[in-house]
Amino acid sequence: MRILFLVIFKKMMQLTSYIIQHTQLSEKAINNSISLLNEDCTIPFIARYRKEITGNLDEVQISEIVKYKELFENLEKRKTTILKALEEQNELTPELSEKVKSATDSITLEDLYLPFKKKRKTKAATARLQGLEPLAKMMMSQRVNDLSHTASKFVTKELETLENALEGARFIIAEWINERTDIRNTIRTQIQRFALISSKEIASKNDDTNKTEKAQKFKDYFDWSESLKNIPSHRLLAILRAENEDFLKVKIAIDDEKAIQKIEQLIIRSQNECSEQIQLAIQDAYKRLLFPSLSNEALSIAKEKADEEAIAVFAKNLQQLLLGAPLGEKNILGIDPGFRSGCKIVCLNAQGELKHNETVYPHAPQNQAIKAIKKISSLAESHKIEAIAIGNGTASRETEELVKKIHFKHAIEVYVVSEAGASIYSASKIARDEFPNYDVTVRGAVSIGRRLADPLAELVKIDAKSIGVGQYQHDVDQTKLKNSLDTVVQSCVNKVGVNINTASESLLSYVSGIGPKLAENIVQFRNENGSFSSRNAIKKVPRLGGKAFEQAAGFLRIKNAKNPLDDSGVHPESYELVLKIAKDLQKNVSEFIGNKELLQKIPLKNYITTTIGLPTLEDIKKELEKPGLDPRGKAKAFSFDANIKTISDLRIGQLLPGIVNNITNFGCFVDIGIKESGLIHVSNLSDTFVKDANAIVCLQQQIIVKVLEVDSVRKRIQLALVK
Repeated sequence: MRILFLVIFKKMMQLTSYIIQHTQLSEKAINNSISLLNEDCTIPFIARYRKEITGNLDEVQISEIVKYKELFENLEKRKTTILKALEEQNELTPELSEKVKSATDSITLEDLYLPFKKKRKTKAATARLQGLEPLAKMMMSQRVNDLSHTASKFVTKELETLENALEGARFIIAEWINERTDIRNTIRTQIQRFALISSKEIASKNDDTNKTEKAQKFKDYFDWSESLKNIPSHRLLAILRAENEDFLKVKIAIDDEKAIQKIEQLIIRSQNECSEQIQLAIQDAYKRLLFPSLSNEALSIAKEKADEEAIAVFAKNLQQLLLGAPLGEKNILGIDPGFRSGCKIVCLNAQGELKHNETVYPHAPQNQAIKAIKKISSLAESHKIEAIAIGNGTASRETEELVKKIHFKHAIEVYVVSEAGASIYSASKIARDEFPNYDVTVRGAVSIGRRLADPLAELVKIDAKSIGVGQYQHDVDQTKLKNSLDTVVQSCVNKVGVNINTASESLLSYVSGIGPKLAENIVQFRNENGSFSSRNAIKKVPRLGGKAFEQAAGFLRIKNAKNPLDDSGVHPESYELVLKIAKDLQKNVSEFIGNKELLQKIPLKNYITTTIGLPTLEDIKKELEKPGLDPRGKAKAFSFDANIKTISDLRIGQLLPGIVNNITNFGCFVDIGIKESGLIHVSNLSDTFVKDANAIVCLQQQIIVKVLEVDSVRKRIQLALVK
């Protein structure tokens, strides 16, 4: 038992050391966070309600611990597999075992295993079967005086000539060279420091106009070369996509002669016939084995790094989009605009319920504008519409112009809403379950209207990849992308909090500790028993046990509950503490909620215990000042320039209003009210150097831009930020 404990303790120490090496976080914070994670606590819960235990780590830092914990565990699994394989091959020596166990990265580990890895039939393996390994060893010793005489002894019916024997021995030597860790690391270093990545256009073999047009977007890389270590992530992903689509041929290159000389310096010790043969073997090993393998490895590492950067950009954009300002609970008229198929109109009440739908045809070819105006005006009056949401797709500008001509009987603000992913939602099972008796066009219009009321609540129903706020999201590692985006969605949902009595199953599934099955149970229980009157009532939901309640309760809101704390971010485990504070102040809890002056008088240090410290007490005080405060602000109406409807209307030097609709490593894209978004390159975001576009702009920000360049053929617009 003691031995088992020591093994587990040693592994824990190794894990902690590994995470410290990569994150620079404290040992105590790492160990405590891992303990909480092992107890099935979620990242949002740990970051929000266990600050004293973790040393006030935020979600990003805890996510880093999770990331490196998984990497360490995967490395340990691979070590176990390799050690078992070596043992089965009777190749495991104490020295090799120690080297494997001490490896701190997968590259070192795989290099150690390479000489023993089962290979396909190779030239070296064939040469061994022909009995040439002794000759190869003698050649590598570089002590043979008459190599021709020695090698002639290995000539057989199968190996008919002296050159055949020498060539076979060189194949074996080449394999040995390829398997030497010091040599592999030498060539790795050369590639890491000096490799160039280049791309050339692949000429189309047939007259495929469509393919030629598609290739034009990669025109910048038809004859391109730059340092592999310095290539920006977006450029690498673009080049690799073009290669995958057969538009470009991509090549990695270094100074081959210099690389071969470095290998020779490690091996050749004399100048004789043996060294001449070794030189030939080195050239063969380099060109056939080492460089192809290690250049692919370098490209894979660069691709992995580019993936991480692209995923980080997508995650940051998604977070900003999900936390976009909601209009709130309003009666909304949603319009999914169109020309020939008409404009789909839906009327939603303040809870987002569909009350009416129909189609109008104000645009060509029907041109029933007057009829459409009368209908929209009538619906706005009868459904007490407070705001209108228009999708930003086809016919959006024309529809917005039409709606703004209407003289409503009461003030109604008009908003243009992003349609990204609406078609995905309208055809999904979620949409079919919500609106089984309506077609996809109605569901799409509902989604547009609901996005205005609460972007987060609606966008969680869509696969995050379909929202379109990333760069090259289809080219990156899809598993890593999904995990990252799911983490972002969960973080945003829990940051805002969820009204359990109105939230959809999709929204509830992202609440800390709940997940899809419990979300389904909550909605079913709510439908059968009515609204939840308190947080404690949540415990009655089937299969929602103590752990799930602990993780979820602080993020769930009960509006108009008997206990006002149920509509706040104060966790039920702290209710007794709040009651004690109220008692000490000789007030009811409801009396000092929102009373900033009274709350300032609370001597927080007097309430510190072994489990509750100042960070949690500060959070409680902040919540009591503004309980259930939505951190997202309020949506603002916006108008594009009415004179700009197509790319042909643009002129260099124009100043235009726009909305940031995507942010990348190289700049941001701006919706200026036409089909094509314009790009503000990072160099045009400020007069000073900008490393990260997010430091200057944010998604959905309303800005003024200046038109710098218009390429109508390639549909590209270059802009500069004015304000």
